[in-house]
Amino acid sequence: MQIYLPIAEISVNVFLILGMGGGVGFLSGLFGVGGGFLMTPLLIFIGIPPAVAVATEANQIVASSMSGVLAHWRRGNVDFKMGFALLIGGVIGSSFGVWLFALLRGLGHLDLVIKISYVGFLGIIGTLMLIESGRALLRRKQKAPPKRKTHYWMHGLPFKVRFRRSKLYISALLPIAIGIVVGLLAAIMGVGGGFVMVPAMIYLLGMPTSVVVGTSLFQIIFVTANVTVLQSVNTQTVDILLALILLAGGVIGAQFGARAGNKLNGEQLRILLALMVLGVCGTIAFDLIATPLDVFSLGAIGGHS
Repeated sequence: MQIYLPIAEISVNVFLILGMGGGVGFLSGLFGVGGGFLMTPLLIFIGIPPAVAVATEANQIVASSMSGVLAHWRRGNVDFKMGFALLIGGVIGSSFGVWLFALLRGLGHLDLVIKISYVGFLGIIGTLMLIESGRALLRRKQKAPPKRKTHYWMHGLPFKVRFRRSKLYISALLPIAIGIVVGLLAAIMGVGGGFVMVPAMIYLLGMPTSVVVGTSLFQIIFVTANVTVLQSVNTQTVDILLALILLAGGVIGAQFGARAGNKLNGEQLRILLALMVLGVCGTIAFDLIATPLDVFSLGAIGGHS
């Protein structure tokens, strides 16, 4: 069943889009990520213009993340105080990101910047997560004593706040800074930023994995909502029809993902997420360097100017 998307100016199979929304919603609930790092490239692969894919996916992330948060909140796995600190930075970063998005689009460099950003960030984050998760899983199998928390210079920053649900006493500047970075990524790359947020909350802030997923989704809701509103006003690249179809699948998938996440331990979840991040990174990198199927050249016909 084909349906025409007015803003993207392309016809797509509605069941394909519904399936994609459900699958990414499942991953949202399972890993605590918005799912944009996977959905935005998938939309581009099926022919949706990158600018429309980025802006519209931010809209779909709001719904799937909200569904996931409700599931985790019922289990007491959301640190709202930490979530609000991350949110402050997220609003700042996403507002600046939308301005940068419009600037790059006007210069004609947006599509290339989006793809290069994906390859760079996904490659670095995925590799670091895979190495660290593999080591943690190996220590667990060998029944080695748990690795002691490493204290960095950033743990000595001022404005310390006690986050009781996460059992942390750290500077509020840390989650705000992480929120700014994630908000910028949400605007430029059409992602919730969970693929950066989750490892940063675990390895930089030292939060328990059980609390990270729900808290990450809580912050993602409001940051991507801010991106959606600003993109609609400033760039007019949000395809509402596409967003609604993705939303329908995403809300249902997130509920199943949250249930499945309770059956896996933290190391297994992080390894699966790392492999998925690297898989998407490799696909986008190949698309950047592969020779196009249709090669065009510019020149005068018959050698006449």
